[in-house]
Amino acid sequence: MKPIILKQSCWGKVREHQYDVAILPWGATEPHNLHLPYGTDTLQAEAFAGKAADIAWDKGAKCMVLPGIPLGVQNPGQVDLPFCLHTSPATQTAILRDILTSLQGQGILKLVVMNSHGGNGFKSIIRELQPEFQNMFIGVIDWFSVSECYHFFDDPGDHAGELETSVMMHCFPEFVLPLAEAGNGEAKGFKLEGLKSKLAWTPRNWSKVSEDTGVGNPMKATKEKGEKCFDFLSDKIAGFLVELAAVEGDDIYE
Repeated sequence: MKPIILKQSCWGKVREHQYDVAILPWGATEPHNLHLPYGTDTLQAEAFAGKAADIAWDKGAKCMVLPGIPLGVQNPGQVDLPFCLHTSPATQTAILRDILTSLQGQGILKLVVMNSHGGNGFKSIIRELQPEFQNMFIGVIDWFSVSECYHFFDDPGDHAGELETSVMMHCFPEFVLPLAEAGNGEAKGFKLEGLKSKLAWTPRNWSKVSEDTGVGNPMKATKEKGEKCFDFLSDKIAGFLVELAAVEGDDIYE
């Protein structure tokens, strides 16, 4: 079953409403094991944004989903693979600044970035841009960081594993190859204790980590698990959108 995408997206409908919140799906273009498409992150960002916006709309929050941005920050070793597209944080900042400028001029003063790619670091970008748009709310949802969504899976994985594969099976089954064609997502970890314990951080070199570009075994993925995760998280995101739509200006503090 495909997610519902907000229907109020032509001028004949848009002109009838005053919108509260714009949602910007942001993903990446990169390999996802051997069985998922390069556009997996962007597709998932659009799916969660669309479903959550539809739920919020039915509860009175006027939300609009913008076109997804398929340009992410890539790791070494991954960006070397054909058609993996790397976009620098500076470029992402410029894109987001232009979008905010457009929305501000139209009187749409709340923007939520729906991020679906772990390499995208929007917190620092938003901190940089917020002083330029002091009358706007700018926030980000990293949906994959919501810990509750991991409870639906035996071994969620980190990249093209059980979680991502299940969500894609539910939302976009036509883009998922049979699991018999997938790699097992076996990946190497760091040997240094400081990196293993997350005392220190460095980007993973994908060519040294994974042979099939996956991190996490997708073999236990099912569309039923994906549906449960997708519905749960869409409801949770929609609840936040309803809250955000209801506040006046940036009055988000107690």
